[in-house]
Amino acid sequence: MSDPVRLAIAGAGGRMGMALIASVLEAEDLALAAALDVPGAPGVGRDAGAALGRTTGVTATSDVEAARAGVDVLIDFTRPEGTVAHAIACARAGVGLVAGTTGLSAAHKAAIAQSARTVPIVQSANMSVGVNVLADLAARAAAALGAAYDIEIVEMHHRHKVDAPSGTALMLGEAAAKGAGIDLSKNGVYAREGVTGERKPGTIGFATLRGGDVVGEHVVVFAGTGERVELAHRATSRRMFADGALRAARFVAALRREGRAGLYDMRDVLGLA
Repeated sequence: MSDPVRLAIAGAGGRMGMALIASVLEAEDLALAAALDVPGAPGVGRDAGAALGRTTGVTATSDVEAARAGVDVLIDFTRPEGTVAHAIACARAGVGLVAGTTGLSAAHKAAIAQSARTVPIVQSANMSVGVNVLADLAARAAAALGAAYDIEIVEMHHRHKVDAPSGTALMLGEAAAKGAGIDLSKNGVYAREGVTGERKPGTIGFATLRGGDVVGEHVVVFAGTGERVELAHRATSRRMFADGALRAARFVAALRREGRAGLYDMRDVLGLA
């Protein structure tokens, strides 16, 4: 058996970070090599598995330079600025990156793409295998149904989520727009209030709900005359995001072994591209 892929987890003390650590500890072909968190976070200086009641032998740190030593792939679910900093650090060290952070601006994405000229990077707003299959289906449905069907995307997340619409909703919007042959940046509608007039043909609307502990729900609605088609995904655990991210990490590790750089997404990981 080949040596396990050595992983660093950024945002180790967060909900996704802990889900990732738990999944890594269960995988025979993966090894937790480093855990990163922001300075002053409760977990810094403690064993990375302490919050899970596990002993990993890896001490969480806020030192990016130290954490990347001896690592094959860094998995990042943090904030946009942190993700960009980690992408730059990975490029300097020759470490692959899996970036699942949402709320990335065009400038953030451009910086990540620049780092991908040096190392392999998978960047996706949602690492769930199911959600990425949903995006593929949304693109196919939009192309097949045509302009007679209005497209709306409804998403709901827990009360603590800070960005809206979710990165996943935007990803689904991009997929539907691609299938429909339109530009989402010019045809996305993100809020409706008051007397808005009739719905403009060719637009894609977004509705955002927040509350409770909802992990994530997304519905792509194709509303036609006399019928409605709905494609839905409902997450009940963060484990599925973690498992998808680990699948992406294996993909990145294989590219790194081959000396290949580039920017990829989950469509590439799943063979949907």
